[in-house]
Amino acid sequence: MTGTDDDGPETKPRRNHFRRSDRPKLAPDAAGRQGRVTKLALETLGKDEAIAYLNLASDKLGGRPLDLATGSADGLRQVEQDLAARRAGVGA
Repeated sequence: MTGTDDDGPETKPRRNHFRRSDRPKLAPDAAGRQGRVTKLALETLGKDEAIAYLNLASDKLGGRPLDLATGSADGLRQVEQDLAARRAGVGA
């Protein structure tokens, strides 16, 4: 015995790799609308353009499309209509 505590393998404390957020979670219906509009934007615009579209304020829509679609069913319809017009090449 050497008189030290270094005789055994070192054990490190386990760490939780998930970050906890103080922000409230989305309600299930809002999360569903968020997923729906994100999928539609990706299919319509492609990845980079969809990310920009969803996250930048739109004068035409009166806010960020992602916020509008997540906020209410009417907002989702408004964003879906805008994406349909973009797909048709109208009002892009």
